[in-house]
Amino acid sequence: MSAKVHYRTIEELQARLRSAEISPVAVVDACLARIDALNDTLNAFATIVAESAREQARDAEAEMRAGKWRGPLHGIPIGIKDFYDTAGIRTTAAFEHFRKRVPRSDAAAVARLKDAGAIVIGKTNMHQLGMGTTGLESCFGPVKNPWNAAYIPGGSSSGSAAAVAAGMCYATLDTDAIGSCRLPAACCGVVGFKGTYGLVSPKGILEGEQADETILWLAHPGITTRSTADTAIVLKAVAEPNEYAKASGGETHADQKSARNIAIGAADNFTADTDVARMFEAALRKIGCSIVPARAPFDIPPFGDLRSIETDRKTISDRSFKDVDVLLLPTTATKVPTVESARGKPQALAASNTLFANYFGLPAISIPCGFDDNGLPVGLQIVGKPWDDGTVLRLARQFETALQSAARHPAPA
Repeated sequence: MSAKVHYRTIEELQARLRSAEISPVAVVDACLARIDALNDTLNAFATIVAESAREQARDAEAEMRAGKWRGPLHGIPIGIKDFYDTAGIRTTAAFEHFRKRVPRSDAAAVARLKDAGAIVIGKTNMHQLGMGTTGLESCFGPVKNPWNAAYIPGGSSSGSAAAVAAGMCYATLDTDAIGSCRLPAACCGVVGFKGTYGLVSPKGILEGEQADETILWLAHPGITTRSTADTAIVLKAVAEPNEYAKASGGETHADQKSARNIAIGAADNFTADTDVARMFEAALRKIGCSIVPARAPFDIPPFGDLRSIETDRKTISDRSFKDVDVLLLPTTATKVPTVESARGKPQALAASNTLFANYFGLPAISIPCGFDDNGLPVGLQIVGKPWDDGTVLRLARQFETALQSAARHPAPA
């Protein structure tokens, strides 16, 4: 088994697991070794369930030997953002008041992951109650960016992005209300995806606790991985079956339709500092597809104004996707902020390029597209029409190849 097994993709591991070339126990042990080595520094996991994960791995190995193959997530260690209820494992949202909160039932998406054979290895740290974009505020302490601890990891899914980037697990189940999955993915150099509103059930996110109506409308379950192909694998497992069929269009992999057949628009009205705009333009040149100028629908009501949200979601395709299938724009408006500059400012990383996708309920993904002059990752965002998640994923996979965005990992590799 390669010493770099913790950086293999789910797509790569599934064949080796099924052929018994490697075992689920060995894969879990590799991730736990990474957690042991790095979590004291990165603080990516709030709760680690090592013995439970090893027991799940032994069960998975026995099932595989008996010919009971559950699918591509069977035996794969996954982290769960500490927003999602997990039966018998504390779920706190990084909030001191919930530190001893232990649910009796799994969230709907967690149950689907378990049914698919995925192994829950722990709960990832996050910005407290999901109310910030920096990842610095948590009752468990701040999460560190695995590329450079002097910079923020982004939030609120801070621990998830750090854990996946550092090889501590292969994917995480997250949430995204204003960009809370995509922003940390951009900061940590991984893939962050949220589907069309309703594609994945949010049931069991702090079940029974009071939630603001605005957050209920904007929040989408999200997925963090190291490749778009892995995102597609996890999405198929966690999505509601009927909605998945509608969103995938019968195609689950990016190579089934060429980017040449997708009308691509590059937003010309996004917010970005000079360095981010420069890197975005460089990424577009590398991609090499035919791309036309387009306008992203940033003209949304003030945060909390939901009076027209249902109508706006029904009309967004006609408003912004008449001539294009997808919109491209930078994920973040600035380079990754330093911890010092973000301290005491929970919204220090602006969501100006991501929030509109939450308001309109659109599928959106952030993939790495390069590194800034501080050596920190920069994200490229692809946003699609409602229920056109398959096109977003197909295009993202093709862009990954052009950009070679999964080729680098933070030290120690």
